[in-house]
Amino acid sequence: MTVTYEACYTVKPMEPTKCGRVPLSEWDQIGTITHVPTIYFYRLSQNFHLFPNNTIASNLKDSLSRVLVPFYPLAGRLRWISNGRLELDCNAMGVQFVEAQSSSSLEDLGDFSPSSEHHYLFPKVDYTLPIHELPLVLAQLTKFKCGGISISMTISHAVADGPSALHFTREWARLARGETLEKVPFLDWKVFRAGEPPSVPLTKCHVHTEFDHPPLLLGQTNNSEERKKKTTVANLKLSKFQVETLRKTANESWNRPRNGRAYSRYESVTGHVWRSVCKARGHREEQPTGVGICVDSRSRMEPPLPKEYFGNATLYVVASSLAGDLMSKPLGYASSRIREAIERVNDEYVRSAVEFLKNQEDLSRFQDLHAVESEKGLFYGNPNLGVVSWLTLPFYGLDFGWGKEVYMGPGTHVHDFDGDSLLLPGPDEDDGSLLLHLCLQVVHMDAFKKHFYEDIEFFFYQQRINKIK
Repeated sequence: MTVTYEACYTVKPMEPTKCGRVPLSEWDQIGTITHVPTIYFYRLSQNFHLFPNNTIASNLKDSLSRVLVPFYPLAGRLRWISNGRLELDCNAMGVQFVEAQSSSSLEDLGDFSPSSEHHYLFPKVDYTLPIHELPLVLAQLTKFKCGGISISMTISHAVADGPSALHFTREWARLARGETLEKVPFLDWKVFRAGEPPSVPLTKCHVHTEFDHPPLLLGQTNNSEERKKKTTVANLKLSKFQVETLRKTANESWNRPRNGRAYSRYESVTGHVWRSVCKARGHREEQPTGVGICVDSRSRMEPPLPKEYFGNATLYVVASSLAGDLMSKPLGYASSRIREAIERVNDEYVRSAVEFLKNQEDLSRFQDLHAVESEKGLFYGNPNLGVVSWLTLPFYGLDFGWGKEVYMGPGTHVHDFDGDSLLLPGPDEDDGSLLLHLCLQVVHMDAFKKHFYEDIEFFFYQQRINKIK
């Protein structure tokens, strides 16, 4: 694929906005602090082909300028202060908007599965620059020879988690199609005591081991070698029937607390992924293993935060087990371990974790800089994994005025570390299917696919036998 870059603009808020340096919460400064990319592909109707070439770009830039007024933090810049900590400089320096032209057609992209060639469809973030020079949002409009287009966005995770980033993009789309802003962002980082000193000393804090490095392979003292091993990415589909088979198996194979709600799609599928990964890696029974889970704390706080809270309110927690227990016990056991980790996240837990982080001398060891083979940040590769869920986020149906997308997906390098994975609804939201984007070491991927699908067939066969009995 050949992509020609035609123009690059800095888009600033259309009106004056609040200025000044703002302290970020501890949640904004740990985990992924780089940019997270997504992309949308559109087939335009014949009516749009009649407009001048710059009409679409002009509309996108104009609406982007207008949406940056209420979402003014995204027009600012991050700054390092000290001890691995960041602050947000609301200086209205703007975001980057790129126009590009591709020699390919949408048909050349097949089923749109992420590939290395898609890299050119995303705006490049130059991490060699000082962080205070990097835009927090970069967008790229690419026009294809067939008349179709793609819109890609990469947004700093240090300023916006998934729900916040989607709130921004959906409001941008509303303005682009001529509607008014639906919901303004809730901009108050003080709810997580941003910028405040610790209220209790570290010696009196609850120790949050989930912020420490996850388990290592037995016999190893660090994960340096595992970080360097070659990986590959698979994009696997689960039909509605397969999802229901997993959920039914999880709920029938393990006793839940009395009156406890049934295991969700996420808990059931993630439990199955965890078991299959352990089998594919050939773990010993006594091997400790963990799975990282993202939990949105907005509704779990007391009182609950507004859904429009803008920033990072999604916490990373870890479910743990011995590999032998996961592989030998029913699927419901794995789901129960995941449920326990999720249910730990309540108001008391969140405030305790904030206090723990405030007492840390340096936050850099908790930060993921997205550098392959880097020794920095938490690593959820062998013997662990992380399963991020986009199942409940409104990614699909982003209409800028020319209809809904024909495909939406993550960037090509979002989940390119061993153990990284992403669950999202299938492209036809109504068919109940799910997609799993998974990165594993090359030597483990074929075995994973085998266990992943064959075990589902076994579960279904087992359910039929039990029904006959």
